[in-house]
Amino acid sequence: MASPPPDEASSNHLLAPAGGTAPSSRSSDPARGRAPLTVGIEEELLLVDPVSRAVSPRGPEVARSVAGELGGRVGTELTRYQVELRTDPHTGLAAAGEQIRASRAALVRAAARHGLRVASSGTPVFGQASPLPVTPGPRYARSVATFRALDDEQSTCACHIHVGLPDPRDAVQVSNHLRPWLPTLTALAANSPYWAGQDTGYDSWRATCWGRWPVAGPPPYFESPAHFDELVHGLVEAGAVMDRSGLYWDIRPSHHVPTLEVRVADAALTAGDTVLLAALVRALTTAALHAVRTGEPAPRPAPEMLRAACWRAARDGLTGDGIDPVTGGLVPQTELVERLLARVAPALRRHGDLDLTREQWARLRAEGNGAERQRAAFRRRSSLHDVVDYVVSVTSPG
Repeated sequence: MASPPPDEASSNHLLAPAGGTAPSSRSSDPARGRAPLTVGIEEELLLVDPVSRAVSPRGPEVARSVAGELGGRVGTELTRYQVELRTDPHTGLAAAGEQIRASRAALVRAAARHGLRVASSGTPVFGQASPLPVTPGPRYARSVATFRALDDEQSTCACHIHVGLPDPRDAVQVSNHLRPWLPTLTALAANSPYWAGQDTGYDSWRATCWGRWPVAGPPPYFESPAHFDELVHGLVEAGAVMDRSGLYWDIRPSHHVPTLEVRVADAALTAGDTVLLAALVRALTTAALHAVRTGEPAPRPAPEMLRAACWRAARDGLTGDGIDPVTGGLVPQTELVERLLARVAPALRRHGDLDLTREQWARLRAEGNGAERQRAAFRRRSSLHDVVDYVVSVTSPG
């Protein structure tokens, strides 16, 4: 989410699968061949005016109008341009995908009742005011007072994947193993090339905006859960974050539900893009958990090289070369994706997600990531209106 939720209860649906109780970390341990880890998904979306194509500050109204249908699966965000959708936890991604599609469709219907459209893009194409229209509430007001002009850019939208890891020790160690894969996930999920009516030259301008925050980007390597707690305490005491919910690292142990949250991705154009991201994040987490159990050390790329790799992935997406953060060498970005897929293939196969992932990756290689598809829409008539219309059309087809 672009800013901490106004109350923690709003995300309690992530605690357990629908109709069941949350599995313990050991009962869902893939290294022991048992149930797959649960996945919960948060998507931030924009409301746009269908005539001007500018973002519309009516997020709280639209969220209220669909709350009767979606309940706790819908909420507001820092700016009134945004609405957040949340899934229940799922062990099967087919069910997660259906819930994403159903929730998007419900939001689209609610927005239409207000004369608006819904767009899933990491940034508005154009039309935001500055300062932003902030959603009322003491927490959001405190954020603006603390971070000032940084909040003026927070109409950006992300997709967050929560993977069930109830043991904090597991969450911290798995975070260490996931760090080298953050640039690859950034390139795959990039969907924010436009900002303020201009092509930024980046595939993920949202990720670049987030890099300005005091606690954002790739997390540090944590020596232990105690190291994590000590560092977070120091950051809170220093005023760099308001509390644990303000840790904007690309990976973080959730502060209020027993999950590891991966926050690196832009809001995805389509539900299929979101499901692909969820499949890869869960498989990476599963592989990392197995590595933790078997004593395999986590790679420790230099922080400067990892940050540089994330920057280049945000700039170039899937085109050209990316940086291998462990070796520092330039490698075609598509090859880095293939390495990721090879790493997680056993976990994808165990989850029943291997065919789905291969199909979605083949589609992305042919069509491009979200940023490439947005630019393709612009090239047809050199029209930013066409970009917004395209994003609206694929956010919830039909």
